[in-house]
Amino acid sequence: MFIELTDHLRCPADHDEAYLVLLPDRSVGRDVVAGHLGCPVCGWNTSFTQGQVDFGGGTPASGDTALSPEAVHAFLGLGGPGGFVALVGAATGLIPDLVPVLRGIHLVAINPAFQVGEGFPGSVLRSAILPLKRGSMRGVVLGADVASDAGWVRQAARATLPGLRICGEGPAPDLAEVEVLASSARAWVAKNK
Repeated sequence: MFIELTDHLRCPADHDEAYLVLLPDRSVGRDVVAGHLGCPVCGWNTSFTQGQVDFGGGTPASGDTALSPEAVHAFLGLGGPGGFVALVGAATGLIPDLVPVLRGIHLVAINPAFQVGEGFPGSVLRSAILPLKRGSMRGVVLGADVASDAGWVRQAARATLPGLRICGEGPAPDLAEVEVLASSARAWVAKNK
């Protein structure tokens, strides 16, 4: 887990957002490979190894994504380095191919189907909810296995910086929290309201 991601994480418990505390046990450069993460508000905590933080209840992705790295790059409309982009479910399979396309942007895999080891080009979180603070991501990409779930779309909208984009596979969502900018039968792009 990229150490700076800690500032963008939220506790999975149902209370107002607060910072989490990270106690690294082992790091390689800026990546924390093993450590403890906890919430000073409610006392929730977890230990992790192999750089993967388990917030509880995360279901590994099912299926592959039909999205290409080039399409995701165009959908997100990001120019320049810095910040974070989260990929959820089946979309996490794009991460190795997105690294050269989204240069200098740290990628966060949430509930990937695969296990990762040291050297994976992103951070890995497992969670039943999007454990990201409000307005903490430059973009969120939802795989087909979660993009039709209104809860995941709402959470993606909450976690994305104002005016920036969320994209997903499948039919466009019809939710008050997002404004659909473009859609087809296979994919959609929206921004939060």
